Amino acid sequence: MSHDPAALLELATSTAADAAALIVDGLSRARTMVDTKTTGTDMVTEMDKASEALILGRLAAERPNDAVLGEEGTDRSGTTGVRWIVDPIDGTTNYLYGHPGFAISIAAEIDGEIALGVVHDPLHGDVFTAIRSQGAFRNGQAISASTETNLSHALVATGFSYEPDRRRRQAAVLGKIISSVRDIRRMGAASVDLCSVACGRVDAYYERGLQPWDHAAGALIATEAGARVGNLYGGAAEFEFCLAAPPALFDALRELLVAADAANA
Repeated sequence: MSHDPAALLELATSTAADAAALIVDGLSRARTMVDTKTTGTDMVTEMDKASEALILGRLAAERPNDAVLGEEGTDRSGTTGVRWIVDPIDGTTNYLYGHPGFAISIAAEIDGEIALGVVHDPLHGDVFTAIRSQGAFRNGQAISASTETNLSHALVATGFSYEPDRRRRQAAVLGKIISSVRDIRRMGAASVDLCSVACGRVDAYYERGLQPWDHAAGALIATEAGARVGNLYGGAAEFEFCLAAPPALFDALRELLVAADAANA
């Protein structure tokens, strides 16, 4: 099958739009929590499952031999070299409360490398897209990360784990860095936070404990918008840490976070 990134992005974008319409329609009805994941506060709604079923059904119909990794338990192998990474609702808690700040996130790897991604944020009317080495876009218009160079002027986004002990440690780290930046924002969906870095709504973002579906599309979009994205020690974004910031801020923020993390060990 074709590995054309543009064709794959078109499929991802149209599929995300269909899923976004489904979940927005669900806002007019009572949302039902049907399960929890890592902790009793890490929720899954019937709309998470319905959105993932829609996305997986569409991908299977169009590309039945691709691999798929989905947040709600799907981990299907494939034979084409393409793997889809799907978060059917990133920001489920926001969604459950009807609070803006949730999105559909779909990325595709080609031969093990993230090649394209879309984050569809329906309540803000934003569709963020990127193909590797081809730039990042919001609603078809090119976007770029902040040009801020002074960490003390940086608006920094973050998120917290649903696991109580990790959340306490994250709060302690936040307490050690907050006086060194302009302010902190906590919005509740990693994909939206990463896209906020990509379009300059915040200057930087960091979080510990993200899964691949949380950051796959958003990290590519932020990177293609000119941000640096990685962990604290020179590697790619992963479960232990995801940091996204303009090149002029990345090292200074990374050093601040490393020191805060060590002080909290």
